[in-house]
Amino acid sequence: MASGSYSEDLTCPVCHTFFTDPVCLPCGHAFCRGCIPDGVSSQLYCPQCGEAAPAEGKCLPTSLILKRLAEKAKAEAAELCPEHEEKLKLFCVTDQQLTCIICRDGEKHEGHKFKPIKEAAASLRQELEKGIENFSGDILATDSLAKSQREEITKTKAKSQQLTTQICREFKEMYDFLRKREKEIKKELKFKEEEAVDKMSKNLNAIEKALSESRELEQKIKSVLKTEDSGSLLKSWSEGNSKRTPPRAKDLQVVNDSLCFEPYESHLQFFMWKEMLQVIKPRAELLSLNSDSSDITLSDDGQSLFCNPKTKQANVYCGNCGVHCNSPHLKLLGQKLRPAYGYVNQFPTRASPIPSSNGELVIHTNTEFSSGQHYWEIDVGHRDYWKLGIKDNFLKYESQKYATYCKNNIQKLQEFGNRPRKIGIYLNCTSKTLSFYNADSMTLIHTMTLGSISMPLSTYVAIYINSEEPDRNPLTVCSY
Repeated sequence: MASGSYSEDLTCPVCHTFFTDPVCLPCGHAFCRGCIPDGVSSQLYCPQCGEAAPAEGKCLPTSLILKRLAEKAKAEAAELCPEHEEKLKLFCVTDQQLTCIICRDGEKHEGHKFKPIKEAAASLRQELEKGIENFSGDILATDSLAKSQREEITKTKAKSQQLTTQICREFKEMYDFLRKREKEIKKELKFKEEEAVDKMSKNLNAIEKALSESRELEQKIKSVLKTEDSGSLLKSWSEGNSKRTPPRAKDLQVVNDSLCFEPYESHLQFFMWKEMLQVIKPRAELLSLNSDSSDITLSDDGQSLFCNPKTKQANVYCGNCGVHCNSPHLKLLGQKLRPAYGYVNQFPTRASPIPSSNGELVIHTNTEFSSGQHYWEIDVGHRDYWKLGIKDNFLKYESQKYATYCKNNIQKLQEFGNRPRKIGIYLNCTSKTLSFYNADSMTLIHTMTLGSISMPLSTYVAIYINSEEPDRNPLTVCSY
């Protein structure tokens, strides 16, 4: 243990800490090199005795003996209690810190548990040795997770790049189509313009010719009228075939603008949108409808259902959705996009509408989805009550209010200023999400997470039926 004088001899009188890089001045006093003050001009003075020292005092060599002794004193001081300057021999288990014997008996550590330093170190070593085995395994597991996460990042970037390429390709198809149609329509407009302008230009030439002849005749008349001699007047008028008169204004007419560019004048975007379907290449999928019920009459094309109920329950077999009883008709229209656009949807051939006692007709289908992405639209028209989605997960509309149902979880949604007439439903079996859109504007209404729902998933449609009144608002389903 360093004595008080020993510590003082190894302490810089300026910073009052153990020497750091000590140097000795000619007067014999030692200081830390950084504690020697700068002198005025070329003169330095000892901070302790004030004796002059050469200006190059800061360039004096380090006192290695003082440096080694100061380092040793620092090490010994580190083993002393900073409060009592006693050797640290105990370890306070309660506070997890080294203490001296005086600390143990003090009020600060009253009731604490203590161990000798060697015993506490041995216990800690044993505990760390045990933990290092598990820690090593945990490091390997964490490293594996990090590797997996890096792989997922790489996969995500690759997928994003793939989707970017696909998006660019598909938009390019649409851009190319629109640019081509723009050139064709402009060319057609130019042709019509030239045709109309040519017709009007010919008429303008005739008018201008008549105007020129009229002005020439006017000048001729004015000249003749200036002749006072009767014989000369008659002779002057008779010469030059003056009896010929140009067309009068009443005999001429303006050819009006005949440029007609219908329907592009008023419905250009609409017609282009319709033509764009040729780029997307939708293919109508005729749904085969069958019924075992005498209450159902099928149209010749197999797409329309006419209900003439004789009983309160009917079984209907269709290719995509169901139809309610006591209804004039329900028309179904199906379409399927080419696989290149990622929408592949195979619809089954059976649907059974089952009216419940409270007037709600639930249309059960065996349409099932196990994988992939699917989209279909349902035109709900002006109905005041409907449920759309998949079994146990659907969007409900009733009394101008919307709500989503996810098994037992009900979430009310905001009211929409423009009430949607056609609802688009997008199902992603991979991410297990179900989204609802206003299909007219493709505005997202709500997205719900299906969670741990089991596959396969089946479609779900429910409407309200009043058996006392005919249903004049049929439900229409479009599948893509």
